[in-house]
Parts: sequence; structure tokens; C-alpha cells
Amino acid sequence: MEEIKHAHVAEIGTGTKVLFHHGFPQIWYTWSYQMIAVAKAGSRAAAYDFRGYGLSEQPAEPEKGGFLDLVEDTIYCPS
Repeated sequence: MEEIKHAHVAEIGTGTKVLFHHGFPQIWYTWSYQMIAVAKAGSRAAAYDFRGYGLSEQPAEPEKGGFLDLVEDTIYCPS
């Protein structure tokens, strides 16, 4: 796995983590209202910008990226 050097993560709340995934070409903010509701319900809401989106770093060779990068980023989400 290519190490993520910088991934922007937005978080709110405490408790069990609920991870939100944005669509393309959107960013974490797509889920901001839902994240607030989840936090008010007692969970920890987190959403990160995928590689090359929003405030996350662009991969060195984005053309070599694929679906497995998305899966790895989700499993090893820095939050």
C-alpha cells in the first residue's frame, strides 16, 4: 500500500465511528449535515477527502490509482 502522507479528515462527536464516503467530484462537506445529526445521536461521524480531492494530497502518479487505493484508504482511514 502506498502510504497516505496527508489525508484531510473531518470529525465530530464521540462513540462508535460512522465513516461517510463522498461521491466524485465531491468532498467531505457533502455529508456535513448528516454528520452533525449522527453526532447528536451519540456517535462519532468522520469523513475524509479521497486522494487528490479537497484538502488531501494528490498522489505522485494519480493515473496509476485504482479502486483498491480507495479500499485501502478506507480501511486505514487516519481518523
